[in-house]
Amino acid sequence: MPNHASRRTLLTVAAVAAVTAAGAACASVGPDRDPGGPVPDDPRPGDRAPGRTPAPRVRPRETMARMSLAELVGQLFVSRAYGHSATEPDPGDAALNQQLFGVRTPAELVARYHLGGIVYFGWAHNTRSPRQIAELSTGLQRAATDSGAGIPLLLSIDQEHGAVARVGRPATLLPGAMALGALTLGTGGSTAEARRAARIAGAELAAMGIRHNYAPVADVNTDPANPVIGVRSFGADPQAVAALVAAQIRGYQGAGVAATAKHFPGHGDTGTDSHVGLPLMTHTRARWEELDEPPFRAAVEAGVDVVMTAHIVFPALDPSGDPATLSRPIVTGILRERLGFRGVVVTDALDMAGVRQKYGDDRVPVLALKAGCDQLLNPPDLGLAVRSVLAAVESGELTRARIEESVLRILELKARRGLFDAPTQDAARAMDTVDAAVGIPAHLAAAGEIADRTTTLLANPVGLLPLDPADRPLLLVTGTDPVSPTGTTGPPTAVLARELSALGCRATALPPARAVAAAPGNAAVLVCTYNVPEGESPQRELVTGLLATGVPVVLVAIRNPYDPARLPACAAELATYTWTDVELRAAARVVTGTVRPTGRLPVPVPGRYPLGHGLAYG
Repeated sequence: MPNHASRRTLLTVAAVAAVTAAGAACASVGPDRDPGGPVPDDPRPGDRAPGRTPAPRVRPRETMARMSLAELVGQLFVSRAYGHSATEPDPGDAALNQQLFGVRTPAELVARYHLGGIVYFGWAHNTRSPRQIAELSTGLQRAATDSGAGIPLLLSIDQEHGAVARVGRPATLLPGAMALGALTLGTGGSTAEARRAARIAGAELAAMGIRHNYAPVADVNTDPANPVIGVRSFGADPQAVAALVAAQIRGYQGAGVAATAKHFPGHGDTGTDSHVGLPLMTHTRARWEELDEPPFRAAVEAGVDVVMTAHIVFPALDPSGDPATLSRPIVTGILRERLGFRGVVVTDALDMAGVRQKYGDDRVPVLALKAGCDQLLNPPDLGLAVRSVLAAVESGELTRARIEESVLRILELKARRGLFDAPTQDAARAMDTVDAAVGIPAHLAAAGEIADRTTTLLANPVGLLPLDPADRPLLLVTGTDPVSPTGTTGPPTAVLARELSALGCRATALPPARAVAAAPGNAAVLVCTYNVPEGESPQRELVTGLLATGVPVVLVAIRNPYDPARLPACAAELATYTWTDVELRAAARVVTGTVRPTGRLPVPVPGRYPLGHGLAYG
């Protein structure tokens, strides 16, 4: 008993504590300090980041030898858990945990199933604020290291920034992938700002105890109608995407956070959302090698910790009809053997429709492991999934050696990210860590500077822009107001109007129903559009009505830049790629000439603008 307690002391981890030194260093990543800031590049296996107190080395193989089969299998699973607290969730969240998992609290869930990881979601009430997240992380790590084999959790999240972000203000929100693609083209191919953005994002995640981010997206977006990737991709050019993927991997992992290249073998040319259906990729093998492979190859060469699979059928790579997540020819044959990837392969979420159409929920986890996957993300029925894997080992369909192969990779990843190194940390110290690294002025200023270089001026035929704020122009702002990705910013039209007014204009935001009647008398109308569909639509009707008033119309495409091709030409057209505050404020600065537009389209807009298009002010 004393020996067991001593071993747990060595393994005890609060992931928040692991970043006290690194998080403080990352906090100083300012506008002039990338790529040469104080954050070290990603330590390779066996290395230790400077400033970290030496701790006994973890020997994964020896650790596994002491683990029961149930503990080994538990390490394969990354599950959701409901609640803002590890031990005291709200009653509704406790009831959900009880209904779905047979336990009341996230801490009990971790202990019961010996989980390898927890994934945070806003809808699971995990992400109220950075301080709350840090406290949740600390509580979950205590639950993990005080039970079973005493192995720390790999806490993960989808914090891509831009269109997908789970943590909002007061954390720093940065431009998303396609916006960074626009910036990179505008700077002649430099990826320094993309790396800088990832280092800032990684520093803030690490301070909250999150050591695994499901980013960057390595998909090459070639289908304007893609319903699930779009602006989450860096663009349509595979070599440019590859360079940006590598840059962000180095940024995240330099900040101590495992990066994830997704969605292998490539989800950029699909018209189906794998959350609700099973996409079919029609590329030939040669086309895949030319278009989809380069970013993933670059990710592997950059030392990416994790690759996530896609729930897509790709007949040219595997004619069986199995989704890639369950395909041994794809996961083992291509990712492992062709690309030489030796890290952790995580499935995309197993509750998505794309992976559940051909096989039952009891078979999917087993088949994913047989294909070569290591981590099984968010199965719809965790208990069933765990029992199915245990039964497959007992029947001989899976061997203990196969399970240990994946667990070894997972433990090595946890060791590489410092999760075995840190002592237990109390809540007060965790809060200090958050306050020192999350949403600090240097990060917020850097986010604004990066955003200023992403806005793309697509059209300005009559020289309407820039509008001179010294003239105090009367402006109307209207259009679509989608909910913020984080729920903590917006609405877009109000943010844009406020920033224009702060810059000296007289701007008012009005809903579309009132905008046409209110347009006369304004110097210009700015209309925010969001994923305009082909053909007639309320957004097209609004733009047409505003143009009929004779008032100059400035089109601001606040998500996909394809909107201008589906609308009448306007006096000026801009693309922001994201509708979070940081991008909208940058757009206002471009409109007023406070900042000159430098972004270039990282995707072509069919029928209107080629890849690389972008205007500047004379």
